[in-house]
Amino acid sequence: MRPWYKNLDWVSLALWATLVGIGLVAIYSATHGPAREFLLESVQQNFNRQLQWFGISAVVLGIVLLLPARVIVKLAPVAYVICLGLLAAALAFGREVNGAKSWLYIGPVGLQVAEIAKVGTVLAVTALLSRKEARRGSVPYLVGAVVLIVVPAVLVVMQNDTGTGLVFLALIPVMMFWSGAVSLPWMALAASAAAAVYLVIVNPAWAAIFVVAATVGMLLWTRSKGMAALLFVGVGLVAVAAWFGLFRVLEPHQIDRLVAFDDPEAFRYGAGFHVIQAKAAIGSGGLLGKGFTEGTQTQLAYIPENSTDFIFCVIGEEFGFLGTMTVLLVFAFLLIRLAGLGVQAGFALPRLFIAGVTGIFLVHILINVGMTIGLMPVIGIPLPFISYGGSALLANTAMLAIALNLHAKRDEFAVYS
Repeated sequence: MRPWYKNLDWVSLALWATLVGIGLVAIYSATHGPAREFLLESVQQNFNRQLQWFGISAVVLGIVLLLPARVIVKLAPVAYVICLGLLAAALAFGREVNGAKSWLYIGPVGLQVAEIAKVGTVLAVTALLSRKEARRGSVPYLVGAVVLIVVPAVLVVMQNDTGTGLVFLALIPVMMFWSGAVSLPWMALAASAAAAVYLVIVNPAWAAIFVVAATVGMLLWTRSKGMAALLFVGVGLVAVAAWFGLFRVLEPHQIDRLVAFDDPEAFRYGAGFHVIQAKAAIGSGGLLGKGFTEGTQTQLAYIPENSTDFIFCVIGEEFGFLGTMTVLLVFAFLLIRLAGLGVQAGFALPRLFIAGVTGIFLVHILINVGMTIGLMPVIGIPLPFISYGGSALLANTAMLAIALNLHAKRDEFAVYS
């Protein structure tokens, strides 16, 4: 048997280091260039703090890689319970930052517990769905997996962090599909529901047309009237619920923030301002960018949260199309690499965990990049490994480390299969 470290995917580690390095360069520009004089003193320290969190994350990565894979699996229930406890504690005792009460402080150190909770949730769901009964489609196991995801998602939404709550919910179709319990038509149904919600935000009439078109498509594809009827009724109800929530439940300022991305000019003096400035920054970068610390939109503080949620704008303006494409290609290589590792793993448990981690990264990338170029609502989702945020960097690094550990030591899981 080969030593585990010879099975370790060093390419993924190199891609991780590359993304963190790009993030540090962008954060330095956003906090140490001419923009520094416009920033709060606490924001000016973001680069130094991120550098410290990088060191902590690197240590955690090394520790996780050294752990026996079976120990990680056995700790899954404990990790999940701890994560729920942290989420509940944040609701009761947490500090509100940027409108979300999702931070717990231990002295001067703050943890965004919703980010940490992703690790325990993916581990717990993986441990459950990797059981033979779940892979055979046992309903109690599948319902249990959904509950394991929904509970932390609800707690996160109660903290007023809807964006992160959506990331948790996105785990449901990903984990179900890769467990083998859900077929491709069911995945298409889930994707149709998500698309309908998106179109309700853009234009409710388009959502209605989409529901009809998707129903016809499902009927032609599966030749199943039952699946087509389920899509029409199920996705239709989801669309109606989304419309009701959007226009009858949310406050006007919350509605503006969600719909402004579709027509930012109509909200240019409100919620649309951020979208306009973000698109202007990325567009003005041209092919090669304006140069390190030379971006006018970035350095004149027109870009909100330019070291966190809108870090992609800094890269686009100062390093141009070449810089943004480099970032997207590195992400693409990492996601493709992880998907390949999941296939190579062979056994259900490592395959499912790697699928969950890949899904989380993909959702973050799509939403974050999408909201900076006006394709997604601005809902405060960071760019993995690049945006400033110690909790996010630590959690994402831990998930990647566990994925690489489970792949490298996959032979330990023959007993689970």
